[in-house]
Amino acid sequence: MQTRSRGDYTIAGRELVAEGTDLRVQVLTLAAGQCVPWHYHTEISDSFVCLEGPMVVETRAPRHVYRLVPGERCAVPPKTVHYVHGEADGPIPGRTYDEMCARARSASASVLAQLLARIR
Repeated sequence: MQTRSRGDYTIAGRELVAEGTDLRVQVLTLAAGQCVPWHYHTEISDSFVCLEGPMVVETRAPRHVYRLVPGERCAVPPKTVHYVHGEADGPIPGRTYDEMCARARSASASVLAQLLARIR
């Protein structure tokens, strides 16, 4: 497994599944102790689907902790600071989760649903 860096953090893997003008689907893999650090998007929503886990998505303002097991999902709206990691800082092994980033103004729920159906 190749370690890849994006910004100032490193994760075990990042696989681009699909990308268009208003949508990006990625599968991310985190080793033990790795995370996607606190960040936010000004115009983009992140939708997370746990493929293997458990995984944790935390948000600030509003403060919330989503503990996801395989098959569960959550969404983080634009301008919401969020952080992704394995439970107890453990790994999120293998093909772990899909991060769907869609421009909030133009992405349709049906497009996201179709992509989710293809991934399963």
